[in-house]
Amino acid sequence: MFKQLQQVGKAFMLPIAILPAAGLLLGIGGALSNKATVQAYPILNNEALQGLFQIMSAAGSVVFANLALLLCIGLGIGLAKRDKGVAALAAVVGYLIMTGTIAALIPIFSPDVKSIDTGVIGALVMGLITVKLHNRYHNIQLPQVLGFFGGSRFVPIVTAFSAIFVGLVFFLIWPTFQQWLVSAGKSIASMGTFGTFLYGLVERALLPFGLHHGLNWPVRTTELGGAWEIGGQRVVGTINAYLASLADPNVQHVDPSITRFNGGKFVYFMFGLSGAAYAMYKTADEKKRKVVGSLLFAAAGTSFLTGITEPIEFTFLFVAPILYVVHAFLAGSALFVMHMLGAGVATPTGHGFINWVIYGVLQGPKTAWWLVPIVGVVYFFIYYIVFRFMIVKFDLKTPGREDGDDVKLSNKNEARAKLGVEIATIGKEEAPKSVDVAAGDDEVMETVQKTPEGIRKQASELVKAHGGPDNIEAVDACITRLRINVKDKNLVDQERITTKLGAMGFAESDMQMQSIYGSHANVLKMEIQDMLGMEE
Repeated sequence: MFKQLQQVGKAFMLPIAILPAAGLLLGIGGALSNKATVQAYPILNNEALQGLFQIMSAAGSVVFANLALLLCIGLGIGLAKRDKGVAALAAVVGYLIMTGTIAALIPIFSPDVKSIDTGVIGALVMGLITVKLHNRYHNIQLPQVLGFFGGSRFVPIVTAFSAIFVGLVFFLIWPTFQQWLVSAGKSIASMGTFGTFLYGLVERALLPFGLHHGLNWPVRTTELGGAWEIGGQRVVGTINAYLASLADPNVQHVDPSITRFNGGKFVYFMFGLSGAAYAMYKTADEKKRKVVGSLLFAAAGTSFLTGITEPIEFTFLFVAPILYVVHAFLAGSALFVMHMLGAGVATPTGHGFINWVIYGVLQGPKTAWWLVPIVGVVYFFIYYIVFRFMIVKFDLKTPGREDGDDVKLSNKNEARAKLGVEIATIGKEEAPKSVDVAAGDDEVMETVQKTPEGIRKQASELVKAHGGPDNIEAVDACITRLRINVKDKNLVDQERITTKLGAMGFAESDMQMQSIYGSHANVLKMEIQDMLGMEE
């Protein structure tokens, strides 16, 4: 079950990766064309400049207006086994036919209803159905007279007919289902700041299992996150409502109920985890502090600047799960506090300094962006004090406190076992049959290789560490994790991956091995796929 959910969550990454660029256009364009900003900075009151900013805002808005189509494309590319382009095309065709079927049924059977918009949920359902059909029929053989329509060409055809049926089903059930979502959203809203805290706690708790996207996406894009009237239009989902608020010049202050699940993340992404890193540094053995500092501060800097938290979070998750429990509660409390204070800052992705500037500071006073550093400094010291106390009190083996001379970010199997997640056992190495093994067993490689030769060497060793080419079934990556599905997990050398091959952390879900490489993960994925002759 976890594996399937992770695959769907991973498929979300493609459309999510597009959002920062669209958000940048929308954020800057909306901010600099805002009436209050123009009044504050008269130099912006130029017809040509304002025209440019309005174009930027419109260009960004069109991406968010078509998230459903982008999700269909992402599901097709992310989940199809072969001919991913055909799967993506079929998913889009299916979604368009589904929505067209619904639109045709409304005037016939429900003339009093203006429209039925299934949004990303309809796209999710249609996308998953398309992928199922594609994986089953992409190699179908038809009679010779129909041979042209065989294979992958058959997929859009069968998807089109299936979409008519899906549209009929949605027409019948959507009003009731939509009411359920609205009721669930109202229930969460009725919980007030406690609901905000609970969301933050659960979201962090799901991260180690790769299931947090399954919670974030519907909250950000559907009625589950709430519905608001902005600029005369009904907008559903927290991030949709936030971006609509930025684009609307009449919004003087973003409604805190829109950003309740986002604002607090800036606090612990940028400041809280930096405090945790500093606590682990200060409690490390003095002889190891130099090495520990370079590792921890690099991970903390990544979290602060870009909002990629997994390197630092997985550090204490593996070696001391109790610290991660504390972190989850503190994360929930950060969302709670920012909601109480009325913070109005959010971002589509990556709650780091860069996006705080773009989606907060540049948007002016309507976001109350200044609350982030004020509350953030407080949380830096809270994280530092709590983590330092816990580490010293319970003698937790954080980096630099391990037995022996090795300094590692995370590679403790016993700690992972405490989470109830199966650990890969280290077995015999098998040299890949068709891969050159260029690095020696004692060579410690950088997390990020700087040259094509270095990348290939790292990829080659990763193939070897996963039991060789014959043991690898599939290779993929999300934003931070290299995901390799294997036949025999006993052949996977986790120790070598985390200590010699630059991985900042390691996790496992069923037969899928997940090595954390940050933004380098996708580079390694493509290199390994090329080595093994695998399709994208």
